[in-house]
Amino acid sequence: MEERPEGSELGLGVNEDRAVGCITDHCVQLGDVDTAELLASELVSNAVLHTKGPACLRLRFRDGVLQIGAWDADPEPPEPPGRLEELADAENGRGMALVRACSDLWHWQPLSRMGHRGKLVWCELNTA
Repeated sequence: MEERPEGSELGLGVNEDRAVGCITDHCVQLGDVDTAELLASELVSNAVLHTKGPACLRLRFRDGVLQIGAWDADPEPPEPPGRLEELADAENGRGMALVRACSDLWHWQPLSRMGHRGKLVWCELNTA
């Protein structure tokens, strides 16, 4: 397993299986790998299911904080997360509620680079 140095960043074009695996492969400093894998899977799943175009997983580890982000080509904001307890019996729509409940912080930001528009939806886990 390759250990990534403090302050490293990893960006990958992903499918859902690859998104889940790269947390373990590249963030060995993380204590709660299961939560990080869940968050990465939810963010990438949303990017793949709700947009038309490429998606990319972004991992950044710095100062004891793991930032997990999913970029997609759709500049529209994600649906605001509902309350997880209100979605217990729902068949879908729980992804961002899980992200909000399991992370220390989440947010999104529109992105524009070299004529391409999109957004980054990200969350943070304190690992210290």
